[in-house]
Amino acid sequence: MEWARSLRGVNADALFSPAPGRPPETSRAVAVEPRDGQVHVLPIRNNVFMLVGDGGNIVVQTGDQGPFVIDTGEGKLSEKVLAAIRALTPKPIQFIANTNFHAEHTGGNDALGAAGQDPSLPGSFFVQSAPRGVTGFFSDPLAHATMLAHNNVMVRMQAAGAPAGAIPADTYLEERRRKSHNGDAVELFHMPNASTDGDSLVHFRSADVLVAGDLFATTQYPFIDTKNGGTVQGLVRALNNILNLTVFRHQGEGGTYVVPGHGYLSDEHEVVEYRDMAVIVRDRVKAMKDGGVTLAQIQASRVTADYDTRYGANSGPWTTAMFVQAIYDTLGVQPAAR
Repeated sequence: MEWARSLRGVNADALFSPAPGRPPETSRAVAVEPRDGQVHVLPIRNNVFMLVGDGGNIVVQTGDQGPFVIDTGEGKLSEKVLAAIRALTPKPIQFIANTNFHAEHTGGNDALGAAGQDPSLPGSFFVQSAPRGVTGFFSDPLAHATMLAHNNVMVRMQAAGAPAGAIPADTYLEERRRKSHNGDAVELFHMPNASTDGDSLVHFRSADVLVAGDLFATTQYPFIDTKNGGTVQGLVRALNNILNLTVFRHQGEGGTYVVPGHGYLSDEHEVVEYRDMAVIVRDRVKAMKDGGVTLAQIQASRVTADYDTRYGANSGPWTTAMFVQAIYDTLGVQPAAR
């Protein structure tokens, strides 16, 4: 899938050469997400579930109106994802929302979108007579899940040559998009210039579940896609916005649950730690850059050393060195107004 590879916006081979005399970095060196070829289902609260195993985390809300799906994984296990959703509810998928355009969150769009309406269901006049070609994204919009995202997600995926059926056609440009579905208020908040220029934070209000996408992870440093509008200041602001919506449960796990783009189900505590880490590393880099220290010298100083055992990586699509450079490159860039 050439389109999927181009969505990431990061050259995995473009790693930094270590400065002379630089001590080796520490990496997690532990697989923190299941890669056993299976899709695992975790009940979160009420009728909201987390599906893990196909790259980025997937969230499914079920109910009488049909599933509302947030992100669709890499698309390598889409049949198993669909089987897991059908085990939760027999109803066809009604809505799919993408938190960003990266392939590990949109790779299953085409397959899950096509499962939006079972053509064998009686129905009718509306399904059988749906206007064709009115959107330009799929031939029969009433036989396809409605895909929601910020408008920049559509723009990026079109530019990458994604299949028509994978591109969200129902987009928004304002600060917030909201819907009532399955007895809950579902809100999409645009987080400008954070991980990308099209990130959405999704809130199931009654269930009190936030879906963060790449704004938050428990497995790696924040992914700041500078080629596609990401900035460190926007990322920190987005994490603060998440914390503005969370409520902690005193002396126990719980309160508002936060689903990261990658990693384990979290609550306010993990987000606070992640935000603090991002702010501390940002301020270290800023102080050194303001003092005339070069990027190579900052890299050699290992400004992330006290966090590397938890979030660091020396290889792969997002390394510690890439994270530090993204901070260095975007320190002076202010995110767009909301």
